[in-house]
Amino acid sequence: MRRPPRNRAELRAEIARRNPIRRVPQPPEEQIRSTWRQAAVPRIERMLARALAQDAGGWHVAAASTDVVAGRSTVRTILGREIALWRGADGSALAGPGACPHMGALLENCHTDDGDMLCRWHGLRLPSEWPGEWLTYPAHDDGVLFWVRLPSDGETPSAAPVLPARAPLDEALVAVYTREARCETSDVIANRLDPWHGAWFHPYAFSHLVVDEDASDDDCLVTDVTFRLNHTYGVPVRAAFTCADSRTITMTIIDGEGVGSTVETHATCVQPASAEQPARSVIHEATIAHSERPGFRAARAFAPLIRPLVLRTQGQLWVDDLEYAERRYELRSGFARDGQS
Repeated sequence: MRRPPRNRAELRAEIARRNPIRRVPQPPEEQIRSTWRQAAVPRIERMLARALAQDAGGWHVAAASTDVVAGRSTVRTILGREIALWRGADGSALAGPGACPHMGALLENCHTDDGDMLCRWHGLRLPSEWPGEWLTYPAHDDGVLFWVRLPSDGETPSAAPVLPARAPLDEALVAVYTREARCETSDVIANRLDPWHGAWFHPYAFSHLVVDEDASDDDCLVTDVTFRLNHTYGVPVRAAFTCADSRTITMTIIDGEGVGSTVETHATCVQPASAEQPARSVIHEATIAHSERPGFRAARAFAPLIRPLVLRTQGQLWVDDLEYAERRYELRSGFARDGQS
């Protein structure tokens, strides 16, 4: 048991230990240093190649776990296919084609019963009343995200998705932000493999960002950064960026407030590019926040109030970062913003 502070100096040290917020004034805009020399394109492309070499096993994030509710189906598009998502009687994850094999009805918002979907047009129970022809897909719910396994070029099907290390979900605050992007999944990963842009491009959110070159390599980027609360105060942390598969990049706090907290950015291909239209992807970004501080455990009781604030912050960052990812795709593919090549 920690003994009580004996004097003012110890009291100040104890307050600092308990309070992660530090007085770290935001540098004036004219003093923020450019980072283009550090963010060398060959290095980012080399790290991206290493990330894309990771086999995802055919698994794609289809939705947040909370998007698929008991008793009703929902439909998502992955790799140009309509995919129906629903739950079994035990809450397990289930997936199948998004069109009814009878007359092609979209299997959105269908009632579910004992593991079957009941088509809204004629009540066909799927898959029970169409055995052997209407084939389901492997699905997995990790408690945060709902995954589907589909045949994917160059990938060897695996029994389950490779998940980043996470804090215990029953001790964490979880928020999932979803947004569509006009780019390929690799462009989303490339954005996150460039932490150098953070303090320059997002000064309202980050400052004092330094990549620790000695601790980093082509598989892991280690950064020291301050998350801004306002112009005067922030929370300094040390974070590592790693890729669990070719469509996932995770930022993990490894020192400072919230050790073990993660932000997982998952990119899912909605529609591959064709001669007529650009590629489209969906970003599912899961924040899994954790802290050993008693105050954090109390704050979890207010998760319904805190979660919208987390999602708003993610949304602000992705306004900027979609400009980055989509512009990267435009330059590579020839598709301009008006959709014309």
